Amino acid sequence: MKLLKVPDYLFTLWTVLFVNIAHAQVPADVKDAIIAVENSLTPEMIISADSTIPSMNIYQRMRDLHVKGVSIAVIYNYQIVWVKGYGMADELEKRSVNANTLFQAASISKSINSMALLKLVQMGRLDLDTDVNRYLTTWKFPYDSAAAGKVITARQLLSHSAGLTVSGFPGYNRRAALPALIQVLNGTAPANSPAVRSFLPPATRFEYSGGGTNITQLLLTDITGEPYEQFLQREVLNPLGMTRSRYALCGDTSNIATAYYRDGKPVNGKYHLYPELAAAGLWTTPTDIARYMIECQRVLRGDSGKVLSRVHMQERFKPVVMYNESKVGLGLFLRYKNGAYYFNHNGGNAGFSCASYGSLEDGYGIVVMTNSSNNAFMLEVCNAVARVYHWDRFFVPRFEAAVQKP
Repeated sequence: MKLLKVPDYLFTLWTVLFVNIAHAQVPADVKDAIIAVENSLTPEMIISADSTIPSMNIYQRMRDLHVKGVSIAVIYNYQIVWVKGYGMADELEKRSVNANTLFQAASISKSINSMALLKLVQMGRLDLDTDVNRYLTTWKFPYDSAAAGKVITARQLLSHSAGLTVSGFPGYNRRAALPALIQVLNGTAPANSPAVRSFLPPATRFEYSGGGTNITQLLLTDITGEPYEQFLQREVLNPLGMTRSRYALCGDTSNIATAYYRDGKPVNGKYHLYPELAAAGLWTTPTDIARYMIECQRVLRGDSGKVLSRVHMQERFKPVVMYNESKVGLGLFLRYKNGAYYFNHNGGNAGFSCASYGSLEDGYGIVVMTNSSNNAFMLEVCNAVARVYHWDRFFVPRFEAAVQKP
């Protein structure tokens, strides 16, 4: 089968037609809206001979893509309007996903971490543009020639513009010895990732570095003198009402999701652990992440301030560097979608993937968390919500015409 690219003028026509028909009202009944979302999953690239936009069923897509379980929270008019779980939290144990099932937030942890770092700024204990070694006491960043004599700052670390190595982390088997954070930063045993070091001068360009986020974790603990999870719980999670979120699996663990790889096989030991808490270590629910997102939206609007003032929230959203057509703030992306911007962070740990998108105005958004390593599925769910709730320019389909070879 040969794929022929659709001419630009046809794509423009389809775009205009789609945008013009997306004016219908959101279903008044929540149950109707849920059913509509469940039957509107759509990829962004559509292979079609007649420009038909497919509407796929969520259960069928879960079977097709080996997705065991998913939990969804939808935000509308600055409120969580519905939350629903699908499939299995653990297939062997026959445990279903529900609204309280815990998933690994993976890199969405970075967004919550940035709230804590900006809290330190608001408290007058951290300057975003000062050399981090001024604050680090238990470890110092080892500058070398790759940094070209420039200092690394918290602003750069939070926006992935510090020029550092180590994009992500594989995690550790639950029965393995876990490294201390300084061992992770130095790449020494039992750490299973390389040392975090410069490979280009700071403020050169965007280069995703979970390793840099680890430095902000140490920055926080060195400044405050208390455990990372303790500060986050008191200053961020509790004020936001993120009651199910935690950095350590203690107490009742009966409702946590088991992780599954892309082929549907479970992760050895059910899930990995991540001592890189700021970068990947948060366990949470879509409801709790939605509460964080609503707070961001309301603070920007000027009618809340549970953790950060409007000035400091605006600082988080201020672009530092570009990534393709998107902008990178502090612990978040301003994702470019067909002429509109949405604040966003996605994530992927071993056997988990998740997505979060929120509008900059009007208070709508979505959080999707799955116990599967399949990014395509969660983005199809986001597109379904965008279609049913008529988000501004979020879903504009792109077509490739499929033509059989002679």
